[in-house]
Amino acid sequence: MQAQMKKVSTATEVELVAHMAKLIWKEHYIPIIGEDQVDYMLGKYQSTKAIESQINEDGTHYYLILSAEVPVGYVGFTEKFNELFLSKFYLLKQERGKGLGHYAFDFLVARCREIGAAFITLTVNKQNLDTIRVYEKLGFENYGEVITDIGSGYVMDDFLMRLRIKPR
Repeated sequence: MQAQMKKVSTATEVELVAHMAKLIWKEHYIPIIGEDQVDYMLGKYQSTKAIESQINEDGTHYYLILSAEVPVGYVGFTEKFNELFLSKFYLLKQERGKGLGHYAFDFLVARCREIGAAFITLTVNKQNLDTIRVYEKLGFENYGEVITDIGSGYVMDDFLMRLRIKPR
């Protein structure tokens, strides 16, 4: 496996992330939250405009996950006091199970150590059982729940999960 992480920095790369988000979210989340909410959330959080705003105004870092120089997924995170908040971690379906997720996860852990963060924190939909199991295998622990009103009658009903990062 020839994997790389590439910081998203151009309009073309932002458009690529938005395109991958649409493919991944429609495949993965429609069975969990339904097509209407997926479409709403894609527009609000993963459109080209939303991603540009997150990068330029909210301090979100986006990275493409590359396999043999081909984009196959992406991560998005913010660096907060003592933690890295992981808001996006997605791989195209056909690329899962090839070690690319572990590669990207190792990148995130290294980033935590680089900035001195003690935790990776994330939220995950309570019904996203396969993903919850993956995070648990990586050592994340559930430390609560959060229900977030995202507008237009939709909510995100999530678990909060956290992984303590051991310093080297």
